[in-house]
Amino acid sequence: CSHSTYEIKKHRSLSVPLVCTQPVLVRANFNLNKILLQFLSLKEIRNQTSISDFLLLGFSAHPEQQPLLFGLFLGMYLVTVLGNLLIIMAIGSDQHLHTPMYFFLANLSFIDTCFTCTIVPKVLANILTQRHAISHTGCLVQMYFFMALALLDDFLLAVMAYDRYVAICLPLHYTTIMCPQRCLLLVAASWLCSHLLASSLTLLMSQFSFCASHAIPHFFCDVPPLLKLACSDTQIFQVTMFAEAALSGVVPLACVLVSYAHIIHTILRVPSAGRKHKVFSTCGSHLTVVILFYGTVFLVYFQPSSSYSADTGMVASVVYTMVTPMLNPFIYSLRNTDMKRALWKLLVWGRCSIP
Repeated sequence: CSHSTYEIKKHRSLSVPLVCTQPVLVRANFNLNKILLQFLSLKEIRNQTSISDFLLLGFSAHPEQQPLLFGLFLGMYLVTVLGNLLIIMAIGSDQHLHTPMYFFLANLSFIDTCFTCTIVPKVLANILTQRHAISHTGCLVQMYFFMALALLDDFLLAVMAYDRYVAICLPLHYTTIMCPQRCLLLVAASWLCSHLLASSLTLLMSQFSFCASHAIPHFFCDVPPLLKLACSDTQIFQVTMFAEAALSGVVPLACVLVSYAHIIHTILRVPSAGRKHKVFSTCGSHLTVVILFYGTVFLVYFQPSSSYSADTGMVASVVYTMVTPMLNPFIYSLRNTDMKRALWKLLVWGRCSIP
């Protein structure tokens, strides 16, 4: 009897801790499951809200043309970089070209080189490797530098038109108006305005969510195709873009048109036919670049995003991202006697310096 009583007491002493610890274990297990569910839900939300890499489709719809396009774009890229660098070196090495007009031309060549390097190397890499992915950050960075350099090109063309206006219409006051300090100020103001405008649009674009397809039917991160993919409200962005386009496009273009209106009026009053031809030749190169640049830019950007055509946009973009920067050195050098002489001296000096 005493043995059975001991066993019962032993059993009770063991069962009490088991009964007491069971709710604690259940509660701990419940809290652990709750933490795991919260972690998994947070991870799922992050995966849903994160933006995956974009795909730059470019010219991938025509795989049989990829080798031809690679060779064509590579050749254009090398000619553009080499031609613009030769322009910069020729202007820097020739004392006779240290004038405001050639100072602006050297800046334009530098901008065209940077502009091409922002777009074309990625295009060539995509064609060569057939990997068309670009990160969200990389896409925004490319878009920023593309817009900043394009706007800078725009402002600088207006500055060059103003320089030609002063040189032809106000020749006696040219050295006073276009002094070195004012030239530096005009270039610095162009750099500042272009980067401020580009940064504002890039910041607005970075707030968008892209919940649809991430395939961009373009060969670089341009604004119109990105707007087509955004599922956020883009009305504020479009209003801002058109306002900046009016500020950075219409105002410089108006400056160019007014300058050339005064230039043409002055030229028509010149009695000598030979002098007329000389003045027209100095302005013809700049006017050709202006027509190429503004014609393609207006075709792409001065239209609603709903009517944007990917094919038309790509063709126009090829013109102002590859063709125009490539033609600029030829346009400014072939019709300019001073530039041809400086380039020839540079090439001859290079040959003589080679052992």
